[in-house]
Amino acid sequence: MAHPKSRISKQRKRKRRTHYKAEAPSVVTCKATGERHLMHRSYSDVEGNTFYRGKLLIKAPELD
Repeated sequence: MAHPKSRISKQRKRKRRTHYKAEAPSVVTCKATGERHLMHRSYSDVEGNTFYRGKLLIKAPELD
């Protein structure tokens, strides 16, 4: 098994790890419904209808 020749200092290790940050998700607003959702994902409105790219995919059942 390989072993490091010398110890890596805390400062050097932390400098290398500064770029490992979580990115904020890309949230967009649908032009058709006005709902905010993640890009390239289907989304539901308050009535329960499922949309993708501004088009209705699944209509929610009517409740009496």
